[in-house]
Amino acid sequence: MLKTSFTSGVTEAGCDEAGRGCLAGPVFAAAVILPAGFHHPLLNDSKQVKEKDREILRPIIEKEAVAWAVAFSTPEQIDTMNILKASFRAMHQAIDELKTRPELLLIDGHIFPPYFGISHQCIVKGDAKYTSIAAASILAKTHRDEYMDRLHEEFPVYGWNKNKGYGTATHLKGIAENGITIHHRRSFAPCANVN
Repeated sequence: MLKTSFTSGVTEAGCDEAGRGCLAGPVFAAAVILPAGFHHPLLNDSKQVKEKDREILRPIIEKEAVAWAVAFSTPEQIDTMNILKASFRAMHQAIDELKTRPELLLIDGHIFPPYFGISHQCIVKGDAKYTSIAAASILAKTHRDEYMDRLHEEFPVYGWNKNKGYGTATHLKGIAENGITIHHRRSFAPCANVN
């Protein structure tokens, strides 16, 4: 069962990202402050939660959270600064946009550039350990999926409604036959030498 806090009596924000390994689209990040003791039976790491259950969880998290925010870094920013720095940039921006200032950041992963004035704790596989990180993973994933579904309507040959920008056979076939778009990450190998 997920833990509801890292340190009791402290306002904690869970932070996570989605879309780091994709060939197309932005990387999204979310920051979420949940009320003390928040629990939902469907809540888990977004990769472990079925799509229909993520869609159930998203409005619950957005309604029940003390504060939440979602931000992203564009493919151009990813190509300019690299995917890791772009992910951190999006996470910092999401924290910037929180209406309530947290006292501690719970970060999914093992490294994080400090956010000025707020201490942080990195937790490997934190999205499967803490409710606030799991909630952030759900929001980052659902907001990104929604974005990729909209891009699919404009560029249907890549199958982004199904693969969300990951390098599936359909996506790679689309790149081979049609080249790349402004939404592709030129610094990622399959896109690097394609026009």
